[in-house]
Amino acid sequence: MNFLDFLNKSVTPYHTVESIKQILAPLGAGIKFFERGGALIAVRPPLKAGEESRLRIALAHTDYPTLKITPNPDSSAAGVRTLHPEIYGSPIFTSWLDRDLGYAGLLAFEQNGKVQTKLVRGDKLFRIPQLAVHLNRGVNQDGLRVNPQTDMNVLWTAMGGHERFEKALSGELPDGARLLDFDIQLFDAQPAQYGGFEDEWIYSGRLDNLSSCHAIAEAFAVAKPSEKDFQVAAFFNNEEVGSNTREGAAGNFLKSVLDSLIPNFEFRTPNSLALSIDMAHACHPSFENKHEGNHAPVLGGGVVLKTNSQKRYASDVYSCAQFKLLCEQNNIPYQTFVMRNDMPCGSTVGPTVSANLGIPTVDIGEPMLSMHSIREMTAKKDHQGMIALVSAFYL
Repeated sequence: MNFLDFLNKSVTPYHTVESIKQILAPLGAGIKFFERGGALIAVRPPLKAGEESRLRIALAHTDYPTLKITPNPDSSAAGVRTLHPEIYGSPIFTSWLDRDLGYAGLLAFEQNGKVQTKLVRGDKLFRIPQLAVHLNRGVNQDGLRVNPQTDMNVLWTAMGGHERFEKALSGELPDGARLLDFDIQLFDAQPAQYGGFEDEWIYSGRLDNLSSCHAIAEAFAVAKPSEKDFQVAAFFNNEEVGSNTREGAAGNFLKSVLDSLIPNFEFRTPNSLALSIDMAHACHPSFENKHEGNHAPVLGGGVVLKTNSQKRYASDVYSCAQFKLLCEQNNIPYQTFVMRNDMPCGSTVGPTVSANLGIPTVDIGEPMLSMHSIREMTAKKDHQGMIALVSAFYL
């Protein structure tokens, strides 16, 4: 699937799983799929499984920082009806202001005495407007401070129409169905597109971490069955809020899948390898001092190897060596990221999966700017390099 199409379709974790399934669906009966809500695992068994069979696992996450509509979101003021959202993850609040916002997610409803679900994506646009500069004279000098409780309410319709958002959602259901619950979130409605004078960059919402999901899915789709290796693609939900859910990397999803397919898989882990693929911080040209001088990745410079002595990343000397050799053997450029000692380091699904499975894991990613903004930026060249790397990894 074209990368821009993938980004435009994957507006929630549930929609991302559907997009991945579209990429992998033509692979045939040899692939085993396991799905939990916004998480998906695909496994391709080897042609000749044996004691020497290894695991080749690529990991990513389907979620991203966003605004989720609360269970009782409705309010009204100044002639409009508003929705109260709850913050999911750590978005840059100001980037959500004055943007055209779509809404999508999952509806749970009752019909004929049974609970069923339906994936939805609305065709209307909402908005969170900023206060005019005339009413906030110091905004350009003092900066804009956003209170997530009071300043992020979403304008969705004028008074005189729908009174409750839940009632509007009910219009998406089959005849005779009754809405029980919903998981609806907002997203940047502007389509993904190429940018830069040579169209060398990609501008889009949700690049963190849909770029990694797309790279793994595309590589898995073109990979041939291995003689002896189990090829695994794992897409988890809820990484942005700690992964400690049944759909997250800290849950039992991946381990239970491996247990069911591979007897005594724990004995294969020392010779196996996992790629934990999440986005990486590119050096911002206006803020070069925010990076450690010798470890400042740049856009277009290649896949980023991420290491951290506090083990916020899973990379260690064993997994890093395997990653570097893989890059060298396939002529794939890479660069290295280390966080400054005076700044806290983020994390990924890598340490959790590595600890749970006992498998050597290396944390890597594509360099990007505007991470956790509603609209992010990365380089086409780096995305192509990541697809090439994961494809080589599955060989």
